[in-house]
Amino acid sequence: MKKIITFSCYMCFLFCFTLYRVSSETLWQNEPDHASSPPRGWNSYDSFCWTISEEEFLQSAEIISKRLLPHGYEYVVVDYLWYRRKVPGAYPDSLGFDVIDEWGRMIPDPDRWPSSRGGKGFTEVAKKVHSMGLKFGIHVMRGISTQAVNANTPILDATKGVAYEESGRQWRAKDIGRRERACAWMPHGFLSVNTELLAGRTFLRSLYKQYAEWGVDFVKHDCVFGDDLDIAEISIVSEVLKELDRPILYSLSPGTSVTPTMAKDVRGLVNMYRITGDDWDTWGDVASHFNVTRDFSMADMIGAKGLRGKSWPDLDMLPLGWLTDPGSNQGPHRKSNLNLDEQRTQMTLWAIAKSPLMFGGDVRNLDETTFNLITDPTLLEINSFSSNNMEFPYITGTKGITSNKNVVTRHLTEADVSDSRVFGLTSCKNPKSNGWSVEDFDEDLEQICWKENFGKILKEPSCLYKRKPLFSLDEEMIYKQQYQKKLHLLSSGGMEFCLGASPKRKLTSKEFNRGSFSPCRQDTNQMWELTTSGALMNSYSGLCAIVNSVEANAVPSGIRSWIATGRTGEIYVAFFNLNPEKTVISATISDLAKALPEKNLTGASCKCQEIWSGKDFGVTNKLISMAVEMHGCALLILNCS
Repeated sequence: MKKIITFSCYMCFLFCFTLYRVSSETLWQNEPDHASSPPRGWNSYDSFCWTISEEEFLQSAEIISKRLLPHGYEYVVVDYLWYRRKVPGAYPDSLGFDVIDEWGRMIPDPDRWPSSRGGKGFTEVAKKVHSMGLKFGIHVMRGISTQAVNANTPILDATKGVAYEESGRQWRAKDIGRRERACAWMPHGFLSVNTELLAGRTFLRSLYKQYAEWGVDFVKHDCVFGDDLDIAEISIVSEVLKELDRPILYSLSPGTSVTPTMAKDVRGLVNMYRITGDDWDTWGDVASHFNVTRDFSMADMIGAKGLRGKSWPDLDMLPLGWLTDPGSNQGPHRKSNLNLDEQRTQMTLWAIAKSPLMFGGDVRNLDETTFNLITDPTLLEINSFSSNNMEFPYITGTKGITSNKNVVTRHLTEADVSDSRVFGLTSCKNPKSNGWSVEDFDEDLEQICWKENFGKILKEPSCLYKRKPLFSLDEEMIYKQQYQKKLHLLSSGGMEFCLGASPKRKLTSKEFNRGSFSPCRQDTNQMWELTTSGALMNSYSGLCAIVNSVEANAVPSGIRSWIATGRTGEIYVAFFNLNPEKTVISATISDLAKALPEKNLTGASCKCQEIWSGKDFGVTNKLISMAVEMHGCALLILNCS
């Protein structure tokens, strides 16, 4: 009898286990794609910079759970330097103020994050965030901290829970930290790790497994993309995240000099990636996003396949409401500098370009105007569910509206190009990068020239002087092999200023000056190699140099328009006025038909509603026309039959 009962219990267990396994697999298979629509949430950077405390963060999370979560804002993210002690002398690029564990990994500053004491990390914070129905995120830097390398901490073998050993030796931080590849905008803070070494990959694995153990749902990975591109580290992190038993959304930041060609190398590895520099509350920053969004939509990059789901080009956080200043040690203390029209323009572009929506303002001081803007149901519907999103070029504009006489009508065209040129960076896979060649100057000094002209405007090639890097005797042994075939690029024959590949601090998109010259030094940012295909490749980022013409004005001007289709057949049309004066913007139904041939708009009758004014009107003479305020926008919903 005992044997029969035992056998019955065993069969019951086996049946339940099999049912559980099948159910779990079915649930996993039926689970919707990770980041199936652009992620939405809140990030602490625009309002607190790096100084936020546990109390302030949880206060913010509580408000978000009540006010913004019902509108899809589900992530709450602690931005950079949560491990830095907030004491005199500490600032974004200071050295020696970080809290690290025995394995050289960053852990929260216990004075600002008291629940982290006793080795708990962010575990308690994540639990509280999850109890509010939210998801918890953190900002992390590239590679390994300079502080850990200086301390030469051992590396954790996360699979065994002991110090990593290989070939009979214990590996340490100095073995994997690459001092020649410091983060360009935080050179005292973080270094790349040597991912060719198993020890380097083991260190990265220990980092992200720890984040998963803490309960992290979102990782914002900085200084590995754009000018700071590190495909090897991105690939390894993506691989580790796929191995975890819980999904973690993977985001890349920042994104200076990003092109669609470069982004194609990472889109399958991540869920979102920045395609601009830091966006702050100035009109120049908002306007600078129009060209880059156009390029990424034309390249079919919006919602491409990504890590465990989809991948979204990210236009950066929304600096609306109550803010601080970049790099500040002071918390929120001022209102956004954007007026309401400019805020509507920003929010509308972010929505229709399907950028992730990460609000940056202080939610403890969230005014109704800002709240209504970031939760506008039409904008959120467009952001999540619209399709065929693209810039619509067939529009006309009438500027200087004072009467019906002497108005000027123009079609949207590319801005006039001046004779100005700037050095830019692109993926070396981009065929346009192969435009460099050598011209003899004298025996010791040669020129490398970019010979691609921009129409008939640029007649003379852009040239740089090349020379081999000069090293002292001590440096000779260290750098000779590493920089073999590498060279400096000089602005003149005087050998005083060399071309660098990365900015030295976080810049806004309007400030970023590609390819700046600075005094020559033994810096990997200033090392270049001319390939056999005619490309100039930088040693720091692995990106290649190109020469771009620049528009006569640094800030784009004129008129722009975007279109998209809704999930119930409606058509969204957004008119943007980048001009410094009120402008009437118009489009025809026949031109809409060119962009949306599947809609069969020929002969259609359309009704239209403009969101910001609330006006409903019919489309007469097959023409859509709206007067749009300076820096403002009109958002139209068309229903055609």
